[in-house]
Amino acid sequence: TKESGSNECLLRGDAPASDHPLYDSRLTQKGINQAVSLRDHLATRPSGARSFTAFDLVVVSPLTRTCETALHVFGAPRKPGAPAFLSGQDAPKTSAEYRAGIQVPAPRFLVKEECRERWGHYVCDGRRSIQEIAAEFPDFDFSEVIHDEDAFYSDQRESDDDCCERAVKFLEWLNARPEKCIAVVTHSSFLRHLFGQFGGNLHNEDMKDLQRLAGNCELRSIVLCSHGTKDGKKVEPLRSSIAGPASTIAMSSSYGSMTNLQEMAMANEE
Repeated sequence: TKESGSNECLLRGDAPASDHPLYDSRLTQKGINQAVSLRDHLATRPSGARSFTAFDLVVVSPLTRTCETALHVFGAPRKPGAPAFLSGQDAPKTSAEYRAGIQVPAPRFLVKEECRERWGHYVCDGRRSIQEIAAEFPDFDFSEVIHDEDAFYSDQRESDDDCCERAVKFLEWLNARPEKCIAVVTHSSFLRHLFGQFGGNLHNEDMKDLQRLAGNCELRSIVLCSHGTKDGKKVEPLRSSIAGPASTIAMSSSYGSMTNLQEMAMANEE
């Protein structure tokens, strides 16, 4: 309510959550402005051999506000039906690549249920049907989302243990990806449950920095170093009944760019 300037979510009464105007809430104008600012920042942030950050893959929570964030940060203004991402010839106008006329391949936008916000109780964290969301974001890849309707939302909040388990399962899937530079557009509570499981061997200040609550549209850069999942099994897409292995992943975090086995940027938007 602080971000939307509304207390409508407190007035739900006995109405179904999906009937609430803030169900699967959208970005406010403030959120849109933050996403545009992050886009401008990435255009001047070097990564690897490039003069700006170009991602090989953009992984997106299926909630509407994260799809909107991904489009504003990594996409280009488009007419209905036009590609919802950078075309092959587009690079940031401030970059050396743009001045040299070097084409930049468009990243793939892949939607994953595993990195959605902690679900339940709050109407803003419910999800519209994939059919409805995909019609609004036609160039996003929803092929790894199993359920069309929201099979997870309920009046009860997802437990801390379940959210932590889901976060680790997502991290294991992410670490197995072949891409080197991946952006994840996700949510503050999900990140808190993810990062809260790591950092026990860090200095107190570093641990607090890693585990603190993420701000709106905050960019965090981390490197994933792992030898795979604990049991070596394939990580399957999220279904309505889940159980995943415990984590053996070591992770570093900072606000600057790091180069190692795999770089991932996590952007949070509410």
